[in-house]
Amino acid sequence: MAETTDRTSSDAGTSYRNETGEKGTTLKGRRGADTPPGLRGDTTVADKVVSTIAGMAAREIPEVHNLGGGMARAFGAVRERVPGGSGDITRGVGVEVGERQAAVDLDIVVEYGASILDTAGDVRANVIRAVESMTGLEVVEVNIAVHDVHLPDEAEESEQGGRRVA
Repeated sequence: MAETTDRTSSDAGTSYRNETGEKGTTLKGRRGADTPPGLRGDTTVADKVVSTIAGMAAREIPEVHNLGGGMARAFGAVRERVPGGSGDITRGVGVEVGERQAAVDLDIVVEYGASILDTAGDVRANVIRAVESMTGLEVVEVNIAVHDVHLPDEAEESEQGGRRVA
C-alpha cells in the first residue's frame, strides 16, 4: 500500500517582513528524523510571489485582454514605452496572504463578445489552481472587478498612435 503524506495537517505559518519591508508568509515545516526530507524546514512565500502567480494565471485566459483599472493601465502603457521600462505583471492584482490562506483581488478588461460571467469563472478557477498548486496556500476567494470591455477597433487606434485621422 502506498504511503501518503499530509502536508497541511501540522504545518503552521507566520507572517514576516523581509529587509525591504515586503510582506510574506512562512510555512512551517515539521522537524525530526521521522519526518520525510521534503517536509523538513520552513518555506517562505512573499506576497509579490502570490501576486505574480495570480497575474500570470489570469492572463492565461484568452478572453482577458488586460489587467488593471483605467489609471493603472495608463501608467503601465507609459512605463512600457520608456526605454528600459517593462510592463508590470502584477498590475491589477491585489493579494492578502495569511498564515495558510490567501485572498486575491483582480481588476480585468474583458474582450468584447465574451461572456463576463464565464470569463470570471475561468479566471477564478485558473488563479485558484495556480496559486494553490505552486504555493501550498489555500485560496479562500478571488474577487474580480471588470473595469472595461476591449473593443476590436481599439487595437487599430492604439497602433496609429491614438489619432482619429491619418
